[in-house]
Amino acid sequence: MARLKVTQLKSEIGGKQNQRDTLRTLGLRRIGDVVVRDDRPEVRGMVRTVAHLVAVEEVD
Repeated sequence: MARLKVTQLKSEIGGKQNQRDTLRTLGLRRIGDVVVRDDRPEVRGMVRTVAHLVAVEEVD
């Protein structure tokens, strides 16, 4: 299964509560944090919610 590398690039300050919650659920706490998650529809949906705050790469 493919995996996604998610990097937080921008701050959550000033964002909506659901966006802040989504970042926490992904495991991102501060700018520069990186997490690797399985490429699943649930994770893709969370990434779409905060797409303007994160960068996403596919890794093998």
